[in-house]
Amino acid sequence: MSEILRVNNVSKHFGGLMAVSDVSLSINEGETVGLMGPNGAGKTTLVNMITGKYDVDAGDVQFMGHDITKVPTYQRCHLGITRTYQIPRPFPELTAIGSVAVSALHGKKRQNQSFEDALTDATHYLEFCGLFSKRNVLGKDLTLYELRSLELARALATTPKLLFVDEVMAGLNPGEAMKAVRLIERAKEEFGVTILWIEHVMAVLMKAAQRVVVLHYGKKIAEGLPQDIANDPFVIECYLGSCHA
Repeated sequence: MSEILRVNNVSKHFGGLMAVSDVSLSINEGETVGLMGPNGAGKTTLVNMITGKYDVDAGDVQFMGHDITKVPTYQRCHLGITRTYQIPRPFPELTAIGSVAVSALHGKKRQNQSFEDALTDATHYLEFCGLFSKRNVLGKDLTLYELRSLELARALATTPKLLFVDEVMAGLNPGEAMKAVRLIERAKEEFGVTILWIEHVMAVLMKAAQRVVVLHYGKKIAEGLPQDIANDPFVIECYLGSCHA
């Protein structure tokens, strides 16, 4: 498998707080890699640096062999990097189909397409995510599960190569959570995306991920097969709260 992402020794601080410290990781094309860690471990900050929301204070980010460390977020989207958010961020006054059409217009494929073409694409992704019947519902009127599905539809509409999934289970009941997991697994199979999956629930990553990376207090403390990470005493200590930086 060819390498799609390489993160080299990246760090980020906010004032006196070191949120991410000297973290490196790589992802091969077609993989699902899990990113774990307790609250405040630096998971979302790391993703924000890779996707371009935050500048890195040290280190670099390589995507498909090219240095994108200083590339703006919208250009990273055009290259094929996209994400969902732990807290859904809909356009509250746009319909579901309108929201997905906006993503289709700003993705990497057919960047100069018409809005009518974007609506056609949006219909396809809404159908895939089970939201076609909600296509004319405003973002502010969707349920949490529907909003999470909309996040995925919007991300897929940008035609990504690399998809970051951030805490898809949060706030969902067990039935909804399993539906969300199956939807992401189907998206990988149908659209051929590579996935970095931020998740607290080890059982999900045990099933979905080929490798797991663990952060704690902004540092990478473990990386390996899901079953090895699940049985790592140091990782277990950190999750139980007795691990110190």
